[in-house]
Amino acid sequence: MIIFAILVGTLCAGIGSVWVAAALSFGVLARYTQHMLSLAAGALLATAFMHLLPEAFESQAAAHDLFMCLLFGLVFFFLLDKAELWHHGHEHGAHAHSHVGYEPAQAQNHIHQPAHDHEHGAGHTHTGGSWAVLAGDSVHCFGDGVLIASAFMADIRLGMIASVAVLAHEVPHHMGDLVVLRAGATDRQAALVKVSMAGSVTALGGLLGYWLVEQLQAYLPFFLVIASSSFIYVALADLIPQLQKRLGGWQTAAQIAWLLAGIGLVTVVSALGHGS
Repeated sequence: MIIFAILVGTLCAGIGSVWVAAALSFGVLARYTQHMLSLAAGALLATAFMHLLPEAFESQAAAHDLFMCLLFGLVFFFLLDKAELWHHGHEHGAHAHSHVGYEPAQAQNHIHQPAHDHEHGAGHTHTGGSWAVLAGDSVHCFGDGVLIASAFMADIRLGMIASVAVLAHEVPHHMGDLVVLRAGATDRQAALVKVSMAGSVTALGGLLGYWLVEQLQAYLPFFLVIASSSFIYVALADLIPQLQKRLGGWQTAAQIAWLLAGIGLVTVVSALGHGS
């Protein structure tokens, strides 16, 4: 039962996020891109602080050790992010010295740059870069699968919540991937298929996570804390900074409303899980 739930949750998060990203990138939902960032940030923070961390601290593990793990996780994801930006900066540096560390960051942090801007920058994009993006995305999705499996192993309801949170935060990420692939002269359908294949790797991570957590059941609280640190880092270092720009009153109110909607979405999923 658990392994089936993990497969469903990881596939919904991994592939479902790609299709939502495609709707936001190519379809009539494109105008709601910024709202999705707020929604994702709210969902990630609510999942980490209202569910994953409380579940971990209800265990027999020492609070000091769990907080140390949380700190380690935040530093680890910061260093991982820096390494990823450094890699992409060197990969593109020969093409545009003035954009080193900027354009690659947009490709990773996703939606600052409209698709047509990338399409007109033909000198900055190449097929190898597109495959590098897909490879990096696959590794990222694999890690998400392990985190989702850890949540499911603790509680079915927690797994459902983690799947929703991963889906929400992967949408901006996949939007960036689709933009990069389209800039590399890949048509929409081919780009969607390639990114969907990368998203499906989430299920492989879920299967490995199931086996890993089963073998290391005593360390489950620490897996949950690592998952929390990932969600907190993505929300505070990636999503929310993209929302911190000078806006009018109505736009600011909309951001806050969508942030609260993300928290509400996690709350609703939690309530549904209690009822099942």
